[in-house]
Amino acid sequence: MNPTQALHQLGQSLWLDNITRNLLRSGTLARYIGELSVTGLTSNPTIFEHAIGACDSYDDSIRVLADRGLSDEDLFFALALEDLTQAADLFRPAFDASDGLDGWVSLEVSPLLAHNTAHTIRDANRLHAKADKPNLFIKIPGTAEGIAAIEEAIFEGVPVNVTLLFSCEQVLAAAEAYMRGIERRLAARLDPNVASVLSLFVSRWDVAVEDSVAPPFRNRLGIAIALRTFKAHGELLASERWQRLAATSARPPRLLWASTGTKDPAASDTLYVEALAAPGTINTLPEKTLLAFADHGQVELALPADCGDAEAVIADFRREGIDDDGLAARLQREGVDAFATSWHALLTRIREKRASPAPRT
Repeated sequence: MNPTQALHQLGQSLWLDNITRNLLRSGTLARYIGELSVTGLTSNPTIFEHAIGACDSYDDSIRVLADRGLSDEDLFFALALEDLTQAADLFRPAFDASDGLDGWVSLEVSPLLAHNTAHTIRDANRLHAKADKPNLFIKIPGTAEGIAAIEEAIFEGVPVNVTLLFSCEQVLAAAEAYMRGIERRLAARLDPNVASVLSLFVSRWDVAVEDSVAPPFRNRLGIAIALRTFKAHGELLASERWQRLAATSARPPRLLWASTGTKDPAASDTLYVEALAAPGTINTLPEKTLLAFADHGQVELALPADCGDAEAVIADFRREGIDDDGLAARLQREGVDAFATSWHALLTRIREKRASPAPRT
């Protein structure tokens, strides 16, 4: 049994944080499913910017779609859905075997809508309908405006992957929005079985403070924030409010670890995977991290439900001058801005490719 299989046996879902046409066409994704226990996949604007800009495997589709007169944005979503619906089919056996708990892929709404509730709701519904796959999440950022959109999307039956969450408080706000949406569905006599995951970004904490703290503090804050969130999430699921919903066919919003690739070259390349092993959670791994963990990762003890020494670690950072509440808000703003930058670059690459003449045969 390799380390990824052992982590799967522990009860944690491993999802790949990547999608490219070559990954699908070469059979690599199918191999990861069969050999490395990968049971889902996430995408974002940066991933698609790299995928479309780095090779010519999308060029033929771009020319075909351009001839239909699609806008650059609509053309991108058509390309993305070509990939993600294929991936959704590959993961459909995992989805069916887990009764919808696992086997998901994710497509993000335009990051330019991060502060526009009404348009986020509109696009979430449109993309969900266009995909027409039961195992495709629509990603919505956990901004203040996104939280309102999440509640409405859940009420309307759209499965949601809440992205760009950076703190326990942000995760709980997203979970509250999810529960309000489910409660509204129950009040309207609608099926409460609408899935959601809550994506906490981990390694960006450590990147943000690496130049502000002494070396012994490096690569510790992100894990501490994750442990604190893990405890609060467990308490939420044990609450009377959630237990009432659990008595119906409502599913708990699952906690997902995002941004788990190690950024510090001096640290272990499997640092966050090993530190965040926990049954019932999801870890979405960059391809490089997935392969590193499969090669030499260690599966040891699962996360402690009481979050261990997380609060003491966070207190140490506060004494070092780190305002974790302020930093969480800043990281979310920067995350929105970074995805918006990738979005603009992505549409620029599509414009360039649709304007290029077809190669001579």
